Amino acid sequence: MLALQVHELADDLSGTKLAELPIPQIAAGEVLVRIEAAALGFPDLLMTRGGYQAKPPLPFVPGMESAGVVVEAAEGSRWRAGDRVITGGLTGGVAQYGVFANNALMSLPGLLSMAQGASLRAAYLTAWVALVRRGQALAGDWLLVHGAAGGVGLAAVDLGIALGLRVIAVASSETKREAIARLYSPAHVIDGAAGFREQVLALTDGHGADLVFDPVGGDVFDESTRCIAFDGRLLVIGFAGGRIPQVGANIPLIKGFSVVGVRAGEYGRRFPERGAENLESVHKLASDGSIVPHVDACYSMQDWEKAYRAMESRSVIGRSVILPHG
Repeated sequence: MLALQVHELADDLSGTKLAELPIPQIAAGEVLVRIEAAALGFPDLLMTRGGYQAKPPLPFVPGMESAGVVVEAAEGSRWRAGDRVITGGLTGGVAQYGVFANNALMSLPGLLSMAQGASLRAAYLTAWVALVRRGQALAGDWLLVHGAAGGVGLAAVDLGIALGLRVIAVASSETKREAIARLYSPAHVIDGAAGFREQVLALTDGHGADLVFDPVGGDVFDESTRCIAFDGRLLVIGFAGGRIPQVGANIPLIKGFSVVGVRAGEYGRRFPERGAENLESVHKLASDGSIVPHVDACYSMQDWEKAYRAMESRSVIGRSVILPHG
């Protein structure tokens, strides 16, 4: 089979190449999947550099999420050949075939294409854990989403609307803002490049944001502390902006807000029953059409580097997807 393989960590993707590998064999508790679509997220890029918190041993096949069709399942599995599934894991997605644990799969919602299904799990699970579990969102809350055109940010916009939140989406370019407005119609889409505090306070009649979804960090985090509502929750998703911010304990004390860390995968591992409920909730919303992942572009395996470069340049709206058999 053809697979993308990281054989050496490098900042310029020079250690990542296409390779011919044997189709993997299943063991007890595993399923072999013909992968039809593999979605890329920023952690997939970071892993090629050794810059992600998880560092799989070399060589490895990147790709944390994919979708495809079950080819073979070990005895006792709930899965059968022909089942259309979404996979989840640290690696293994960008290949024509992959072996995954039984419990790493979920059925593909019937309304979604393979590419959309591959783009569902990681982004929307992060958004669900952030908004529902950690943020305790209530219908009518004001939600400020930074990096709203990225895969995780766009999922938070979509899910926030489905939950009845009043969403203010922040994006850095007019093209991205127009796309967000067209795709999901949040309450407001704003440009945060020149500062957003006054805009948020004006749009919320001085109330501020009840929830701030922040995958950016740095200056964005700092300014968010100045437009968050009393009893608000500032949800720390990541630091795509590069700088890990700090806040004095007196600021959340005086302003009465909480800084809340979000690790969706670890949340599911620590609380397995809640983790299963989280996946079920996301699956249900996708199955009834309440949430729909956006695929920016699909690439063949031969064009894998274009997909990674698009992500690196931050020009992607939603997810880039590689089609291993395309």
